[in-house]
Amino acid sequence: MAKTDSTGSTWRYRWAHRQNVRRVSTYRSAEAAWRRRADELRRLRALAADFQGSAAAGAGLPLELAADEVVLWALPAAQLIEVRHTTVLPAPDLTIARPAGPLRPRRPDGVRVIDAGMAVITSRRLVLLGGRGRRDWAYGRMTGLAHDPTAPVTLIQVLDRRHTSGLLLPVDAAADFRFKLTLAFADAIEQRAAVLTQLDELIAEHAQLKPFRPAVATPGQARLSSFVPGGRRTIAVAAAVALLVPAALIESNPSDPTEVAVAATPAPTLGVTSTPSRPATPGLALKPPSPKPTTSPRPSPSTTTQGPRCGAPENPLGYDFCGGTRIRKPAAEVCDWFDCVPQFWAGRGYLVQCRDGAVSLTGGRSNACAEHRGVRRTVTK
Repeated sequence: MAKTDSTGSTWRYRWAHRQNVRRVSTYRSAEAAWRRRADELRRLRALAADFQGSAAAGAGLPLELAADEVVLWALPAAQLIEVRHTTVLPAPDLTIARPAGPLRPRRPDGVRVIDAGMAVITSRRLVLLGGRGRRDWAYGRMTGLAHDPTAPVTLIQVLDRRHTSGLLLPVDAAADFRFKLTLAFADAIEQRAAVLTQLDELIAEHAQLKPFRPAVATPGQARLSSFVPGGRRTIAVAAAVALLVPAALIESNPSDPTEVAVAATPAPTLGVTSTPSRPATPGLALKPPSPKPTTSPRPSPSTTTQGPRCGAPENPLGYDFCGGTRIRKPAAEVCDWFDCVPQFWAGRGYLVQCRDGAVSLTGGRSNACAEHRGVRRTVTK
């Protein structure tokens, strides 16, 4: 038997059930993504602490090592590439950035493959042992280093070479290669501790972003707008139509019927004696046409439908969607007037509205409103 509220209807219980299913599904997806990132950061931290090489690792390779040089890692398959046009790369740094998205197995425009072989990372250089020879990039002579964010390509500039060259790697090995190259370069400039510190900060920051289990929705929280198909949007459209239709009818201004009556009165013909006729009705023949009433211009749609806050809910904080100053430190009572996302105060950015209507403090970040269908617009003041 279906549960009913005091009015005997079941729509409130159906609404609560749908809300709870949606909230749990969103929470589980967010928690799974959070755990994957946490595991990846812990793996990188362990790798950075234990990443060591040895001279024995280079046994069997056609590579002569210096007295204090050791092999850190070897990748069996890599392609040597060169850039056709001269470009300036940023200076090498130790930043460990999260990839913006999955890499695609493609070669960027303006890049040509000239050799293939094994890529070897040592404590002093990066080497490609190719079929046509050997290509070295010494850490001490690097002037530029760039990782393509969409393709598994790493470009390198050195002092003693005119053209920019680099490696095209397998997609599944590109992330590890870039991280281990960063560790090798950090060792060369004696900055391994800086990489470890950066990883510890990333782990601590990510721990604060753990999703909270959502609250359970109850039938008493159901709004009447949820009973209407389309919800609040349908009600807003109906209200706008109810306001615009009378305004359109007034603006149309049908012609005055007195003008038609006056024009229909026949004029006397010259030279013909007309029989006296009944005097015209004073209300029609003697009354001059009345002027058309002057109609004031209609307000613009933006003023009628959006209001002074450009669609933002009424609030005493002065927050709106009209495009003013971005809000990076919102008021403590912002969630009393706006529908905030779960774990709102853990955001690191400015205030934005997501596509599902909730507001988030992740504006300006690559993962802004990631669990709420993306960013719709910025909340301003």
